[in-house]
Amino acid sequence: GGAARPARAAFVDGATARAATYAEFAELVRRLAGGFVSWGLEPGDVVALMAPNSPEYGVVFHAVAFAGGIVTTINPTYTPGEVAHQLADADAKLVVTTASLAEAMREMLSGSGVEEVLLIDDGPNERSIYDLEGLPLATQVPVSPDDVVALPYSSGTTGLSKGVMLTHRNLVANVIQSQAVLEFTEGDSFVAVLPFFHIYGMQVLMNLGLAYGATIVTMPRFELEQFLALHEQHGLTRAFVAPPMVVALAKHPLVDSYDLSTLDVVFSGAAPLSAELANETGERLGCQVVQGYGMTELSPISHATPAGGFVPGSVGIALPDTEVRIVDPLSGDDVDVGGNGEVWVRGPQVMKGYLNNPIATSETVDGDGWLKTGDVGHIDEDGHLFVVDRLKELIKYKGFQVPPAELEALLLTHPAVSDAA
Repeated sequence: GGAARPARAAFVDGATARAATYAEFAELVRRLAGGFVSWGLEPGDVVALMAPNSPEYGVVFHAVAFAGGIVTTINPTYTPGEVAHQLADADAKLVVTTASLAEAMREMLSGSGVEEVLLIDDGPNERSIYDLEGLPLATQVPVSPDDVVALPYSSGTTGLSKGVMLTHRNLVANVIQSQAVLEFTEGDSFVAVLPFFHIYGMQVLMNLGLAYGATIVTMPRFELEQFLALHEQHGLTRAFVAPPMVVALAKHPLVDSYDLSTLDVVFSGAAPLSAELANETGERLGCQVVQGYGMTELSPISHATPAGGFVPGSVGIALPDTEVRIVDPLSGDDVDVGGNGEVWVRGPQVMKGYLNNPIATSETVDGDGWLKTGDVGHIDEDGHLFVVDRLKELIKYKGFQVPPAELEALLLTHPAVSDAA
C-alpha cells in the first residue's frame, strides 16, 4: 500500500499533527532494525513494548519484526505484578517504553532477564531507541513464516494471562483475509485510539492500515471531543471503536457540534453491540455501524461485515479461508442453523499456541486445528454469525440461561441510562 504512495502520510500524531510519510516510516523501521541488530538482538529474541499509541509505536513494532525478533506488547495500565509476570514469562531481553512509564518499569524488572530499558521518547536516565547505532537493514532478517513475531497476552477465560504465539503467517494471513471484507483503500484514514498493544489495534488499525496505504491518526487515550475534532480536521473516512464509544456517538450532545460527513463506516468490535444501538448511531451519523468478531488467538478476526451487508445484531460472515462450527457444549454435536452453541473456528489465523502452556493450548485448539472460542452464538441461513455472550458469563436463573449482553442492550434502550455493564 505505502510503497506506491511514498509521500502519503502513514502516521499522524493526533495531538501535535506531526506526520510520518510512508517513505519516512520505512526508513525509520530499517534504521531502528539495524540498531536492534547492533545492540545484539538475535532472531527469536523478545522485545517488550509498553507505551500508549503514537507513530513511534508502529516503528518499534515493525523494526523488531524486521530484525527477526518477537514483540510482546504490554498494557500500560497493568499492575506491577502483571507486568512482571509477562516480562518473565515471555523471557524479554529488552524493554521499549516511554519516559513517564520507565520509572515504574524499573521496579518490575527483578526476576526478569531484561538487559536494558530503552525509551520511545527522551528521558533523563535511559537511552532513546534512536541512540542505537547501526547500519539500516536493507532486507528482513530471515525468518520462517511459522516463526512467532507477536506475543500479546490474553487472560483467555481463566487465571494468569497467557502469551498468545502469533506467527508471521498468522498476521499476514489475517491482514489479507480481513482486507477481502473490509476493503481498505489508499484514500482511507482513521483515528487509532484503540490501543496498539491489543490485537484489534495492532492488526486491524496498525497493520491493515499500513498494508493498504491508509493514514493512521494516533491518540493515546479516548477523549470524545478530541476524537470528534480529529474527524472534522482530517476528513476521516472510518472509525474503529468499542461499544462504550458507540454509546457516546449515539447519545452525547457534543457529536452535533462536529462535521462527520466524510465518515463512511463505524466498525465496532471487542464486545457485543446491540442492534438497537448500532441503528441509533448509524441514523445519527448517516453511515453504517457494523460489527466484526475475533479474539487474540485468531490474529484477531474470524468474522466481519462486508460493505452493504449489514444485518442488525450480526458480527458478519466468516472471512475467506475460515471455517466455523457451532457446537453444543454439553453433547459436543454440531448445532443446526439458528441454534445456539459454542463458536469454533479453523483457519490460517489460528494461533500457534499459548507460550509455555501446552495444557491450555490443547484445551483451546483441538487436534484437528479447531479453536474453541468460549463464545456462544448462532449462524443464520445466510451465514451471518450472532454472538450471544461468553460461555462462562451466562447467568443461570431458575434453569434459564440469561446472557448479560442482552440485559445490557435492553437497559441501554432506556433514555435515562447512559451506559450499562
